[in-house]
Amino acid sequence: MATAVTERTGLEVRLEGLSRHFGDVRALDNLDLTLHPGELVALLGPSGCGKTTALRLVAGLDEPDAGRILVGDRDVTHMPANKRDMGMVFQSYSLFPHLTTQENVAFGLKLRGTDRGAREKRAKEMLELVGLGHQANRYANQLSGGQQQRVALARALAIEPSVLLLDEPLSALDAKVRAQLRDEIRRVQLEVGTTALFVTHDQEEALAVADRVGVMNKGKIEQLAEPETLYNQPASHFVAEFVGLMNRVPCHVADGRVEVLGATLGAREGSLPSGPGDALVRPEQLEVAAAEGGSGRVITVSFLGSITRVRVRMPNGSELLAQASGAEAARLAADQVVTVSITAADVLVAPAD
Repeated sequence: MATAVTERTGLEVRLEGLSRHFGDVRALDNLDLTLHPGELVALLGPSGCGKTTALRLVAGLDEPDAGRILVGDRDVTHMPANKRDMGMVFQSYSLFPHLTTQENVAFGLKLRGTDRGAREKRAKEMLELVGLGHQANRYANQLSGGQQQRVALARALAIEPSVLLLDEPLSALDAKVRAQLRDEIRRVQLEVGTTALFVTHDQEEALAVADRVGVMNKGKIEQLAEPETLYNQPASHFVAEFVGLMNRVPCHVADGRVEVLGATLGAREGSLPSGPGDALVRPEQLEVAAAEGGSGRVITVSFLGSITRVRVRMPNGSELLAQASGAEAARLAADQVVTVSITAADVLVAPAD
């Protein structure tokens, strides 16, 4: 079912030259990032890359050593967290166990002095928005983990924040609930139109919910792009190998052309300029076919529903992971001799690993 998208009325958020050090550790290194009004940007990266530090600075839970944070036309860099007009959803649900679901959602409004009738009305609206209108009188211990996180989201949105911050909000949930709730968060964010910053280490999560994804490494953003661009046109070797599955295939580069798996392809911008290297190739860009004179041998065939992954050992001892449809993979079996070919028109070449 299509989701109705409201006019994007959120505020622009700008992080300008943010730096943060913890002793000798440089958590953020002159970070620049702009979130457009109503946009959801995900920060993605390994542990220690600086993504959570960036979110904490925006939230006012920490202060930068240098740089500034602007929300709309306000400089909030040194403003207390409770004055920033931001809603935050944490990894832990942080619901008050002695309050009902509706009372939890209305709590922020109560602190702001909103009269009882208005805050009850708003809390009910937010619970309906996240699909929990029928659970208004339940307590936290009577809800599942996914339901508790929906309540936390409703509570963050009830105060009508100018910015919504989400700090790995789904990591404590099981895989099925996580997939359902990430779609729900995106639907709600689109309906409300709030500018949102979403921090996660889960690449599938980031690609599924964000307008743009920033891949962070060592306190910097290596690439900020729409999910499709990030996946299909990674700007660096780090991004290519961090986002999605990637094969390293031995190759040779000369004059902007790449010799790999018996094919000659174009070399993408950022590739090794010449000499031996590793072509970075997605599993879906490899085709595996049974052939008596083939040079590869199937190690495993893993059925994953709509797709099948085939792991092949090559003559040089390296292993390649290919992706095939059910019909193609049905003809393959472990220990079978196969050929491996590449379907990409160009590749990114990294220094040999």
